Amino acid sequence: MKRVKKENLPTKTCPICQRPFSWRKKWEKHWDSVKYCSDKCRKQKNESKS
Repeated sequence: MKRVKKENLPTKTCPICQRPFSWRKKWEKHWDSVKYCSDKCRKQKNESKS
């Protein structure tokens, strides 16, 4: 992604906290596989299954 205004960045909804989160530069190469907004939510996915 090159020169996209912040309000035009893609967003997703976190399945754990149900909050929207936006594209980040560090996720550029694997945005399609990003599911959780934070490490905290990613760790909670395992707790909710048990």
